[in-house]
Amino acid sequence: MAEANLDPVFQIQRVYLKDLSLEQPNSPEILLNQEQPSVDIQLGVNAAPVADGLFEVTVTATVHTQIADKTVFMVEAKQAGIFEIRNIQAEQIGSILGIACPQIVYPYLRSNVADIIQRGGFPPVHMAEINFQAMYEQQQVEAAAAEVAPPQIIV
Repeated sequence: MAEANLDPVFQIQRVYLKDLSLEQPNSPEILLNQEQPSVDIQLGVNAAPVADGLFEVTVTATVHTQIADKTVFMVEAKQAGIFEIRNIQAEQIGSILGIACPQIVYPYLRSNVADIIQRGGFPPVHMAEINFQAMYEQQQVEAAAAEVAPPQIIV
């Protein structure tokens, strides 16, 4: 009987743009305003199993620009990848899904967000590099603190 191949496997199966939207609810009036808009960028990472040994990792960005209380534009984008992960210790899979996979997907997201903003008639917003390891470690600390904290009782 042949031995099963138990070498660790980590492969990108596919990287794809899952969702992308651009909204300009106050155009064209807002475009005449010469003030510098404020820019708020929110990021998120989600991982989910797709099949045995296959995982989808999605990096989500929301870019919201405003002048005073009026939206100039808002972009919501989800860039995803399907990754094959096999024969890796269970305690390592979380960090692979939370660090390595988003590092692969994120440059595609950055490019697509900058492109759609520019196609919308605005100067591109350049999203900064992200330290996904620090982000993952912070999430782990927060999750551990939530588990250890006693439940709050409100009277």
